[in-house]
Amino acid sequence: MPSSAFLVAVFKFVLLLFSLSFHECAHAWMASRLGDQTARMQGRVTLNPMYHIDPIGTLLFPALVIFGPLLGFRAPFMLVGWARPTPVITRNFSKIVRDDNLTTLAGPVSNLILVAVSTTILAVMAIVMPNGRDVVQASVVAAFNPEVVPFAHPVALLLSLAILINLSLFFFNLLPIPPLDGSRVVRNMLPYDAVQWYDRINGWWSYLLMIVVGGFILNLLLTPALILVFSFILHL
Repeated sequence: MPSSAFLVAVFKFVLLLFSLSFHECAHAWMASRLGDQTARMQGRVTLNPMYHIDPIGTLLFPALVIFGPLLGFRAPFMLVGWARPTPVITRNFSKIVRDDNLTTLAGPVSNLILVAVSTTILAVMAIVMPNGRDVVQASVVAAFNPEVVPFAHPVALLLSLAILINLSLFFFNLLPIPPLDGSRVVRNMLPYDAVQWYDRINGWWSYLLMIVVGGFILNLLLTPALILVFSFILHL
């Protein structure tokens, strides 16, 4: 087991835990700001992953994708994950549809914030460090293929992985597949009869759609977004 590949795997898992916790904390914080204290009373306005972990979406599925290749098993899925849904009681909002949508979108926006912060720090590193552009470029390559660059700068590598993971979570959560965030926004726009049908998409059907259909769409959106972000950093 190459030490570089193991280090990247550990970085990915820790970053995913933090990013999912940040995502759910953003939901809870926004709901609290808009008048619904349900999540706050359950301790969900926190970055502590213990309050957000879903056994399948936060631990099992990501672990298979991240650590599987190190053990000779390569899952045919992209790295994404999900946490326990943040409880929201919409009748506590003053403007139910608007506030519910704002609370829902706070999660994906939080992932974009992490992408922006990571991009900014990487850009500064590329400009001010000796051979900064080469250091950052090596970290980007290592984020996708650690065997190629076994000694990437750890901070630059961590930031590159943060961009990859949070862009993945941003696009993934906007998919209109229950119970992802995008489905809640779509649900708020549907007529009553369509909502009844839409709510039947749950359980294993949801997992299947998220993994198969969601993975395909995610790949189409993620690749150009990553090229755009990393090209911006490396061409400063």
